[in-house]
Amino acid sequence: MLNPVVTVMTKAARIGGNVLLRSINKLDALNVVQKGRMDYASEVDADAEKAIIKELRRAYPDYGVIGEEGGVVPGKNPRYHWVIDPLDGTSNYLHGFGHYCVSIALVDNGEPTDAVIFDPLRNELFTASRGAGAQLNERKIRVADRKDLGATMIHTGFPPRERARVGAHLECVRELLNHAEDIRRTGSAALDLAYVACGRADAYFEAGVKAWDIAAGVLLVREAGGKVSDFRGRTLARMDDGTQAEGRQVVAGNLRVSEALQKAVMQSGYAAAFA
Repeated sequence: MLNPVVTVMTKAARIGGNVLLRSINKLDALNVVQKGRMDYASEVDADAEKAIIKELRRAYPDYGVIGEEGGVVPGKNPRYHWVIDPLDGTSNYLHGFGHYCVSIALVDNGEPTDAVIFDPLRNELFTASRGAGAQLNERKIRVADRKDLGATMIHTGFPPRERARVGAHLECVRELLNHAEDIRRTGSAALDLAYVACGRADAYFEAGVKAWDIAAGVLLVREAGGKVSDFRGRTLARMDDGTQAEGRQVVAGNLRVSEALQKAVMQSGYAAAFA
C-alpha cells in the first residue's frame, strides 16, 4: 500500500502526465522558449508544473516548491519542499521521441523522503519512500546484481550546461567502453535513475544535473539497494538548493558497480574537469 504522501504525489504525477499526453499530437503548434544554449522548455512544461503544484497544495499547502520552470517558491513550513520536474526529457518530447517522464520528490531538510517518477506513455509508475523500498507499479524492485563493470549497460547524458567539458566526457566514455557492454544516452536523467533502480540499466553517470532532474531518482536507487554519489564518491549536496548554478555530478548503481564506475570516472580525468 502506498503511504498517504506518495498517494497524493502519484495523483499529481498522473495529472501532469495527462497534460503531456494531450499535446503529443500537436507538437508543431507549441510555444517553445530557449532557456539557454541547447536548453529548451515549452508551454507544456509550464502547464504540467502548474497542474502538479495545484494538486500537491490541495493536501500540503504549507510546503515549499522547487520546480524546473517556476524556480524556488518558499512555503510556510521551511522543512519540506516539493522538487518537481514536470517534463524530464523535454527535447525528446518536442522531437516526438517517446522517452520522458514526470518526476516529483518530497525533500525533508535537503534529503528526499518520498519519490514518484511517472512515464505516461508506458503507464509505468516508480515510487519510493525512505526505509520502505522502491516499487514499479506497486511491485518491489531492486538494482541489478552485477559484480563489476564487465558486461554492464551504463546510461549517461550530455547536458547543455556541460558542453565545455564534452571532450573529457567523451574520453571517459571511450575508456568505459573497454569494460562495459555498452553505453546509452536516453535524454532523461530521471528515467535513467529509475531504470537503474529496477535493473534495466546497471549504472548511470552524468554531470550538470539539477535537483529536479535527480531528487526522485536518487531515492529510488537508494531504496532499491543501490548507491549514489558524486564523481569523487561523496554524498550528494542538499536537494533543496534550487539555486546551485553548476549542477551536480552523479554516479549510481549497485554498491560494487557504482564504486567501480566512480573510480573509472576519476581515472579517465573527467572528474578533474570539474576541479
